[in-house]
Amino acid sequence: MNFVMKAAMGGGPPDVGKMLGGEEKEEDPDAAKKEEERQEALRQQEEERKAKYAKMEAEREGMRQGIRDKYGLKKREEAEAEAAAAAEQPAEGSLTRPKKAVPAGCGDEEEEESIMDQVMKYLPGPLQDMLKK
Repeated sequence: MNFVMKAAMGGGPPDVGKMLGGEEKEEDPDAAKKEEERQEALRQQEEERKAKYAKMEAEREGMRQGIRDKYGLKKREEAEAEAAAAAEQPAEGSLTRPKKAVPAGCGDEEEEESIMDQVMKYLPGPLQDMLKK
């Protein structure tokens, strides 16, 4: 009973008054219109914000382009596109190029002997004797 008294006097949860047959809130007939106006205002603010940031970004891009022109730089997208194109082409000496059976100058005994003969010509006599043994 104490609980009912608190509800009647305005204390307690707000739903208790409704349960006891108290006032029910009437819906505002203009609530839908007000909500629609609020949503329209939010959309308008969002459009203004987007326009403001688009303008700021356009100004920044103009400044960036001026710097690129001044220093001869390329746009990041262009530089990345060129790097990707260069990566697609097989490069000489690349680790990813198809391997040959035997590279030139490797494993050919006749060439190795001729190289040793050329080196021996430039060595002093005692070293030549040591290497021949």
